[in-house]
Amino acid sequence: MMRVAILCGGPGSEHEISCLSAGGVLSAIDRSAYEPILIGITREGKWIALPIDYPLAINNKNLPAVSGNFPEVLRGTNGLSVDGEDLAIDVIFSVLHGTYGEDGQLQSDLDQLGIPYVGSGAVASELAMDKSDAKLLFEKAGIAIALGVTVAEAEWKRDPSAVTKSISNLGMPLFVKASRGGSSRGTVKVKEIGAFTSAMEEALSFDSKVLIESGIDGAEVECAVLEIDGNPQASIPGKVWIDPQYEFYDYQAKYLDGATRIDIPAPFSNEIIEKIRSYALIAFKAIGAKGLARVDFFVTHSGEIIINEINTMPGFTRTSAYPKMWQATGIEYSEVITHLLKSALPN
Repeated sequence: MMRVAILCGGPGSEHEISCLSAGGVLSAIDRSAYEPILIGITREGKWIALPIDYPLAINNKNLPAVSGNFPEVLRGTNGLSVDGEDLAIDVIFSVLHGTYGEDGQLQSDLDQLGIPYVGSGAVASELAMDKSDAKLLFEKAGIAIALGVTVAEAEWKRDPSAVTKSISNLGMPLFVKASRGGSSRGTVKVKEIGAFTSAMEEALSFDSKVLIESGIDGAEVECAVLEIDGNPQASIPGKVWIDPQYEFYDYQAKYLDGATRIDIPAPFSNEIIEKIRSYALIAFKAIGAKGLARVDFFVTHSGEIIINEINTMPGFTRTSAYPKMWQATGIEYSEVITHLLKSALPN
């Protein structure tokens, strides 16, 4: 039986969401083929061996987190060990989201261990995490992108009025985003220029590079990509519905309030649906992704499809959009996990 290390937590702002995703994977992994080992990474970056029944669900509106006095997991060039004993891990399934988990840092660390892992490698992860870099690759691959500018922290500090002037052609509303933020943290919707400075400060508190984009008037649509037997395939896409009390699909709406749902299939013509699926695969290949990704688009009222971003480790709970889209496409949650573990192993 293969031993699978499920990694969760981490130092990033999506620590708790990662714990929920790990709970989902543990509940659905095929235990007749895989023996799961749970490893938590604390907010301080310490790796610890967690009991398999460690609480990873929302309890009284409290999100789970990695903490406690558990044995440390040591990393070496020949794998992972606890108290001098090799854990004999065959494959790693990390469900860390955002900073450290999706930006290439964790992938670089995992490469040092010599153990295969689920998902994209260090270079593709870093590219996907940096929204401004990824956009250039998508545009080059022939996918429409939103009008925007990228601003470094030093530029903003040197001459905020010049930056403010440079965005005048973007119109209102616009979105100010931490270029390497996740789960919409560090993203602010600006409806009038007076709010721009505080939006920049908010985004810069998450990253030293900020992407400023024109707001797109259209539906938010997501499409899941999964590698099956070495071939990336695209799911039936879904349309995100957001409670009108929220300005946009922000962190609060995504995870804490039940204020969103995803309608699958997205209510578009077959032609638009197939274009979205095709663009999702193009985006996946453009950054050199592997295993899985969720690609997010806007579809305007005139039917134009504009890419928003790609996530190389999307939310992975049972109720997350990613597994739901695969379920609608005919692949159940536990099968998705099995496909991912197979895709991680050398052929």
